[in-house]
Amino acid sequence: MDKVWRIGLTGGIGSGKSTAAHVLAQLGAAVIDADAVARSVTAPGGPAMAPLRAAFGDAVIDAQGGMDRQRMRELAFSDAKAKAQLEAIVHPLVKAAIDGQAQSALDAGARVLVFDIPLLVESGRWRERVDGVLVIDCSEDTQIARVQARNGWPRAQILAVIQAQATRAQRQAAADWLILNEGLGLDVFEAAVAQLARQWGLPAPARDLA
Repeated sequence: MDKVWRIGLTGGIGSGKSTAAHVLAQLGAAVIDADAVARSVTAPGGPAMAPLRAAFGDAVIDAQGGMDRQRMRELAFSDAKAKAQLEAIVHPLVKAAIDGQAQSALDAGARVLVFDIPLLVESGRWRERVDGVLVIDCSEDTQIARVQARNGWPRAQILAVIQAQATRAQRQAAADWLILNEGLGLDVFEAAVAQLARQWGLPAPARDLA
């Protein structure tokens, strides 16, 4: 039986990690998005909502009954105890959901699983769960420019996120594969991802990636 590759994918905000995940999915990898899973467990009716309400009260619940992500982000950034409480509630639920998605992908015949984990390095829990880590990297100035263009966030808000994440040096030290997404055109970056993916048995793109 062909080897099943389990790849951890990470990168700082604005690095191009999501674009890399999109390319890998187009090439046939099963991409499991940890952020999407976390959003699902904290959506209205999600399994995290009752314990979150019990721990933090209605202040972190939005009008639809899901977690108010902005309010919770502000609270977690400013209060280490609140951050620990949040993680204790959400992380086990996210892990169970990720494990379920991975097993479903394997049952469907997937041979490359890509775990898109923004905080892979910071969590300290993923190294033993994957065969290797792909890091997408760029300079802090490039991160800021991309997020401002994409989200319209003020510089101070972007810097707060960057400072809460692992440093570039920490991510690079954790990398088994590293793509420096600095000054690359989209087509060149996508080609670099596709070339790397051939090591894991994914096919070369039969046409231009879109």
